[in-house]
Amino acid sequence: MQAYFAVSAPGLEAFVAQELLQLGLVERATPTPGGVEFSGDPGALYRANLYLRTASRVLARLGDFQAIGFSELRKRAGRLEWERYLKPGQPVALRVTCHKSRLYHSDAVAERVAAAIGDRLGQPSPQHQPDDDASGPSPQLVVVRLAFDHCTISLDSSGELLHRRGYRLATAKAPLRETLAAALLLASGWDGISPLLDPFCGSGTIPIEAASLALGLPPGRQRRFAFMDWPGFEQATWQALLDQAEQASQRLARAKTGKLCLLASDRDAGAIKLAQANAARAGVADWIEFSCRAVSAIEPPAQPGWLVTNPPYGLRVSPEKDLRNLYAQLGNLLRARCPGWQVALLSSDRLLLGQTGLRLDTSLALVNGGVPVRLGRGRVELPPTKI
Repeated sequence: MQAYFAVSAPGLEAFVAQELLQLGLVERATPTPGGVEFSGDPGALYRANLYLRTASRVLARLGDFQAIGFSELRKRAGRLEWERYLKPGQPVALRVTCHKSRLYHSDAVAERVAAAIGDRLGQPSPQHQPDDDASGPSPQLVVVRLAFDHCTISLDSSGELLHRRGYRLATAKAPLRETLAAALLLASGWDGISPLLDPFCGSGTIPIEAASLALGLPPGRQRRFAFMDWPGFEQATWQALLDQAEQASQRLARAKTGKLCLLASDRDAGAIKLAQANAARAGVADWIEFSCRAVSAIEPPAQPGWLVTNPPYGLRVSPEKDLRNLYAQLGNLLRARCPGWQVALLSSDRLLLGQTGLRLDTSLALVNGGVPVRLGRGRVELPPTKI
């Protein structure tokens, strides 16, 4: 059994653990800071990359050992089975972190590990700088962590970060990462059946992720992964997973035809055009009703559902504006038109969430584009019964 680690953004560890549990890849959900450990055969690694909605990447553990000197580091790293993942002379990018270890110079550690790879494979591997923002094929990422003189070496199996599903070629202002959008849906408790409304949809990330979740469409079905270039890649296993996923999503689509109500709107006509194009690339355009309208003009269905949205914070979109009135109006609007609805509002400011006048649980701390944010979750109270 190979050891793996599903990496997550801060605050998303519990959701990654929940997903791994649902996929049957762990027996007990045990998140740790930064992600979740699991193990399995190559098929488990493929499934994790294909299905995980909230993870950033999946690492394969290559080895761990004590190292207090550079010669010891090179010698022990050179004993690892690099040939399972790399070809002789293949370019690599080394990401090294050192914490309370005698080997504390990250560049020197990277140099010794790169030399160890060449020792094992018989040919030097050119080094590149890691770049998470790069798109397309990139050097194999090797992650080296030294903590208290203990060295752990892993290889990235994902390639591009997992939030890059392949459908979002264009974005509106202040885009929400796909992994965070999926986490908001999971955190909101949306059942995948009830109506779902996003009145600040921007480029459509939340409703697109909602449609993919409701239809069981794997988020990784349209992209390529780093593990596909490994010498031991099992093409037949991967294709079987894709075929199974396609059959399962077709069954769900038939079951939910005419029953799924996903409403997405934004006052920016350009954003709506981008959202529609993104939804078409994701293969879910027929499942989402997009409209260009102000939040004051929303028309929720009579049946109670979920409102999950990412309203303006005033940090990147409109820093000069005082948004307290917008949040207060949103609260009034929800009480008038969405009684009994569940709500999940993402914001950088608890005071803004408080302006809604709704009873919201703001305990969940997340990060959106480097900005600390809170998710406000609650239920719009029903109006008092007249006697």
